[in-house]
Parts: sequence; C-alpha cells; structure tokens
Amino acid sequence: MKALALETIRGTFPESHCFENLDSLVITAVPDTLSEILNFLKNDPALGFGLLLDVTAVDYLHYPGNHSSRFGVVYILRNWEKNLLAQVKVAVSDPEVGLPSATGIWDSAHWAEREVFDQYGIRFNGHPDLRRILNHWQFQGHPLRKDYPIRKGQVCLETDSMEKEIRARLHVKGYDDDTISDINTEIMFLNLGPSHPATHGAIRILTALDGETILANVNEIGYLHRGFEKTAETLTYNQVIPLTDRLNYCSALMNNIAYVKAIEKWLGIEVTDRTQFMRVILSEFFRVQDHLVCIAANLVDMGGLTNYWYLYNEKEASYDFISRLTGARLTSTFTRIGGMYRDFHEGWEAELETQIQAIERGVSDSLKLILKNRIVHDRTQGVCILPKDVALAYGYTGPCLRASGVPFDLRKDAPYYHYDLFDFEVPIGSVGDIYDRIMIRFEEIFQSISIIRQAVKMIPDGPIFVDNPLVVLPPKDKVYSNIEGLANHFKLIFEGVHLPAGEWYDSFEAANGELGFYCVSDGSGRPYKIKVRPPCFYIMGGFHEMVEGAMVADAVINLGSLNIIGGELDR
Repeated sequence: MKALALETIRGTFPESHCFENLDSLVITAVPDTLSEILNFLKNDPALGFGLLLDVTAVDYLHYPGNHSSRFGVVYILRNWEKNLLAQVKVAVSDPEVGLPSATGIWDSAHWAEREVFDQYGIRFNGHPDLRRILNHWQFQGHPLRKDYPIRKGQVCLETDSMEKEIRARLHVKGYDDDTISDINTEIMFLNLGPSHPATHGAIRILTALDGETILANVNEIGYLHRGFEKTAETLTYNQVIPLTDRLNYCSALMNNIAYVKAIEKWLGIEVTDRTQFMRVILSEFFRVQDHLVCIAANLVDMGGLTNYWYLYNEKEASYDFISRLTGARLTSTFTRIGGMYRDFHEGWEAELETQIQAIERGVSDSLKLILKNRIVHDRTQGVCILPKDVALAYGYTGPCLRASGVPFDLRKDAPYYHYDLFDFEVPIGSVGDIYDRIMIRFEEIFQSISIIRQAVKMIPDGPIFVDNPLVVLPPKDKVYSNIEGLANHFKLIFEGVHLPAGEWYDSFEAANGELGFYCVSDGSGRPYKIKVRPPCFYIMGGFHEMVEGAMVADAVINLGSLNIIGGELDR
C-alpha cells in the first residue's frame, strides 16, 4: 500500500521528493504547490488522507548542517481506513510571508495553524482567525524560536473580551451587527469559565445566547500552558518522562509509555516481551481509570451523584495497586527508555484481579441505574450530535470519534506491543451524541479488562530492560565496583541517551485518542524538538459544532462527555 501511494504521489508531483521514514510517507513541498499537494492527498481516491492529525514547525537555527530556510512546517496526515501515515514538509523562507492556510481543506487546521503562529510566528494566509491560542494575547515574541530565552518572563494581565471573535461567529450564523446590538433581539453573551465547576478545568467558554439556546460559541484555552516543548529542549530524553505525567494526568502512565515508545522506535530497539506485556497491562488499567473518572464526572453533571460513587470509589481503591507498584498514585514516571522502572511486585496478579473485579461490580451497578433511566436518556440521546464527517474534519480520534461511528483504533489498525494477539472488540456508536460517548467508554472498560486478563495469562518471565549499555543504566553493583560501570552511569545521567539525527512521528492509542510525538534529534542526548499531538486539543477545537443550537445545560454535559483534560489540552 505504501509503495502504491508513493508511486501515485511521485507520478503526480515529480518535482517533490518522496520517501519512507519509519511508518510515514514523507513528501517535500514548496509554498506555491502546498495547497495543491494537500488537496490531492486528501481527495485522491487512492490516498484519502482525511485526517489532518497535526501541524507543527521546526526552527533550524541551531540544527547542525545547512538548511535553505530557518523554518520548516510539517503537516501530519492519516488515512485511517488504509493505515497510511504521511508527513508533508515545506520550507518557510519568510515567516511574515508565510504559507497558504489549510483551513479550507481540514477544519482541524484552524487551531493547529494558530498554535504554529503563536509559538513560531509563521503566518498562514487565508486563515480566518489567526491569533494566539496557548499564550496570552499580550505576549511578546514567539517562545519556540531558538533565540527566545527560556528564562525570559513577561507580565500579561489584561483579559481579552473576545467580543470580536464571538461576533464573527454570529456573522457566520447569519446575524448582522445591527441584530446583535439590538436590545429587542435578546442576544446575551455569557462566559462559562475559566474558573467554573462545569468546565472540569481552566477553559473559557464564551457563548452568545437567545434565552437558554446557544447561538454561537468560541473558546479560550491556554490557562494551563506550562511550556512542555520549551522545557523538554533543556533536558535529556529520560528527564522528559516526568513532564509527560502531567499531560493527561488521569492516565499518566499511558503518556509515559507513548513517549518512550516513540524514542525507542527511532533508536531501532525492541523492548523485551515482558516489558511489552507490562506496558499493555498497565496501559489498559489506566485506560479503565481514565474512563471511570470521565463517566463519573459526566454523571455528576446530570445530577447522578449515586452513580458517581459506584465508579469513583473503585477508582480510588485501585490506586492502592498503582501506588504499591509505582510508588505514586497519580504521576508515576514508571517507564524508562528501553524498559521499565521496576518489575511487578510479588503477588501482583491476585491483587490486580481483585481490583478489576471490584471495578466490574461498580460499573455494572452504575449501568443498572442509568440504562433504563428516563432522565439520563432525555438528557443525552440526540443531544450535541457530532456526525462522523465533522469529527474527521476536526481531527477527532479515540472514543469521541468511535462514538460517531468511525471504527478507528491504533491497537487494531496499527498494532504494537502484541495487540494483534489479543481478542477484543472496538465498540462504535451509531449517532454520535452524548449517550454514545458515555456508552462507548463503558464498553471500552469491559474490553480493557478483557485485554488485561489475557495479558496476565500470556506475560512471559524475563528481563524488563534491553541489553544495551548505550541506553540502559548499568546495575548498581557494577557502578560501585568497576570504573567502566561508573563511567557508563555518569555519561548516561549527564549526557543522556544519544539518538541519531533526524525527524520522525510516532503515536499511541491513549485514553482520549491518538497521542502522538513529533520529534527532532540533532544527534545529541537532548531533544532538539518534541511536539506533543494531544487528542484533547483537536476534540476541543470542534466543541462549537456540537453545542451551537443546544441549550446551556446540554453544553455542560457535552463537555464532560469529551473528557477535556487541561494538562493535555494546554501542555
């Protein structure tokens, strides 16, 4: 399939350089042909890259070697049906001149291009709302440029009214300025957040209302932006692992695994079978934890406090197993490049089985309370529907995409860590409403528990680290007893694991969807660039499509069904 795709692209654009890099097809473009290439990749029947996963940029100011331009922009695309992944790279000679916007091709480009503009200062011509998204609107400069000092501080105090943005959205809906300003129309602007219990985090949701009905919606994020990417540039690759804990902190260990998986892929190392099965067991256990939190909080939004305790109590109890294994309840930093922090403790199988049996009981009891509950059905069925074509256009992945009827799951479609050996189903919805998003997560809990039980039976004995002194720290007895072990330990701690120079993308099926990492190595022990592709970012980018036309109370429940986690959203 990849060979045919490469042949198709080369035949249509012979001037472009096309090649394979790991799992991706890489296509170089120039600004003049960029829009034509992106349109072709999306609309050609043989290619069909319907998902724009991410857009990012690279500042080559300090990168070794000669580059024709200081900046480059990368578009990461996916054909989920044919398991094709592509990167389109284009050099940017002048950030002010910029590139043509891809917003007319994919709706997910709206927020993606805003982030590139915010962080790098590269303009996208034709973008309908090119402004900052993660940094404050008063922020000066572009922090991911290599000449921006990491210790530079700025004081930004003034709130953005966002009146211009909400009016522009109303114009799209057919309201003119006279109608908006007329006191008799009763259009009212209402802020939900950024500090509001309904948002489950720091998100500002600005709505234009006619009574209780939402006419238009725009959103402001970035309140938890803590400079993940800029900080990562100053650390060794292993030192980045604690930063990943703080992405989706409801399933922190999944972030650890996704990150080291990307690094190991570029190193060309395959972790031991025991490590792979450990990562599967822990990934699925944390997927269960994440879904329990999401569903429990969502039911509270509807007033279902009893249901909440059936789910939340079991989630809290399961932290006993997690803390005994990792030493922490929430942010565990449990992986290492090439292995795990430590092996399972003695008796872990029985303890894990006890925990998942308790979770099964709690989930079953909660389902009994809602499956035939008229209030739940009225509040969720047919409410805030997201059609699958809209979900794909906005870059949705994970349970929210599957709830809209798209059976895409990286564990099935691009299996890793022996997922092809496990017997499990990928549940999908039929409507794409709040009810489907809730029930998909309920069913995924049962599927994850099934995978855990299969993996516990199949996990082999053996080491949990690869046998590679360039990647893995030597045993402590060797560090203390001979100079080679001491020198090896010293170099790995202070210089880090050295990766070959190059650029690559790798992804992982996290609790909220495709969690990806676009990495750039300059050959040293510290990353030149690590860009996180957070599923929450694109899910929130399409929020307005679901809530416009709905009631305010529906928007609150809808936000809960999306499971927006601030640490992942804002990074």
